[in-house]
Amino acid sequence: MTTTPRRLLLVNGPNLNLLGTREPDIYGSETLADVEALVTETAARAGFEVRAVQSNHEGVLIDAIHDARTDCAGIVINPGGLTHTSVVLRDALSAVALPVAEVHISDVSAREPFRHHSYVRDIAAVHVVGEGVPGYARATTLLIDILTGRAEG
Repeated sequence: MTTTPRRLLLVNGPNLNLLGTREPDIYGSETLADVEALVTETAARAGFEVRAVQSNHEGVLIDAIHDARTDCAGIVINPGGLTHTSVVLRDALSAVALPVAEVHISDVSAREPFRHHSYVRDIAAVHVVGEGVPGYARATTLLIDILTGRAEG
């Protein structure tokens, strides 16, 4: 009998390590550690663990996504700028065939035109955009609802 792992992969892309100091008028004052703690706490309430990865290097993120297929039930991802540029990140997410929640702190559709396109959008089951850091908690909850069959269809 195979059981679904009760772990999520939290992926944060380039420059998100600078949360708290990078353009606080856009991204707020919370840090990456705050994001990771919020997602971990949110997931724990539903009995899930979280493995978090942040990198400014695309290949590191792709390797983490590939590794997730063996011990994770789903992926919460803020790809940062890779959202708008990375076909290979999209391909990695698609290849592992895990449910994906795409989250963005700012409302990317209200920003520069180049930010309006997401390579992740069409393969993600959940989209949370423009809700600040609290959006990570909502994305995590919505993903867990899908994984546990509590999502409204």
